Amino acid sequence: METSATICSTLHEAIEHRDIERMLSLYADNAELKVVDRDHPPSHPLELRGKPAIEGYLRDIFGRDMTHRVLDEVVGEDRLSFTEDCTYGDGTHVFVSSTINLQGDKIAREVEVQAWDETPSH
Repeated sequence: METSATICSTLHEAIEHRDIERMLSLYADNAELKVVDRDHPPSHPLELRGKPAIEGYLRDIFGRDMTHRVLDEVVGEDRLSFTEDCTYGDGTHVFVSSTINLQGDKIAREVEVQAWDETPSH
């Protein structure tokens, strides 16, 4: 069984290298992902249930022309959290804060809160 720290390290590496298969291997089949961003406010978040739904979301995000840097990792017994600094090719920045609940050695639930630049910064 992997430890929370090992899962966090694997996820960090997979995110920065845009390794979707490796990311997906960390999610439980019945995992849930909730996203709050400019298009999905807290009263109507994007809620994805199950690995296939999460896979579609990850393939969309990591298929875009952007870089991802994982920062500020915090690891607990059954939880992890981290922030991401993402930059699109046009200079637009996205800040992501993620909190993850683990069940055994898999991600059971993830909540992402994203903030976007209103205009690209060059």
